[in-house]
Amino acid sequence: MFSTLDPTTALVVIDLQKGITAMALTHPTEDVVTRSAALAAAFRKHGLPVVLVNVAGSPPGRTDAASGAPRTFPEGWTELVPELDRRPEDLVVTKHARSAFAGTGLADRLRALGVTQVVVTGISTSGGVESTARSAHEDGFHVSLPIDAMTDRTPEAHAYSVQNIFPRIAETGTTEELLALVENSRG
Repeated sequence: MFSTLDPTTALVVIDLQKGITAMALTHPTEDVVTRSAALAAAFRKHGLPVVLVNVAGSPPGRTDAASGAPRTFPEGWTELVPELDRRPEDLVVTKHARSAFAGTGLADRLRALGVTQVVVTGISTSGGVESTARSAHEDGFHVSLPIDAMTDRTPEAHAYSVQNIFPRIAETGTTEELLALVENSRG
């Protein structure tokens, strides 16, 4: 359950882009998109930063299990879904790693805005969301994770992150709880 929101909290939406939302995932992608879009609208309404992140590649290092993402993408693959209602004031980050903080300067951009807390949503729970949440935690941000606004390729991967990793790096709860906090703390 979420305890509070800092005065300057940013929403970070991970990889809700056309190529990824078209994949078969554990939870209905439409629900993840709808909840993330509702949070983005609430954050914008109250003048809080919204960061929209897409992925356009992967790090060059060798691994036993390749990421599966092609190095060249089909037309439109990296485009953010229109339901997010991208606005000119939104920060847009294109990443080439799992974490939105890896090599993007995002931590510095958020600190320049006075951000001390981040809310992370998106796809995938055990990939981009978890990596971004870990990086944010390690960079000293408070982290909140609405677990109904994320999904993964398998139920096991989603559950492992939610049950074993998130409690050690963040507060968790639901989108509804977080929306109520945004409204109640901002009047």
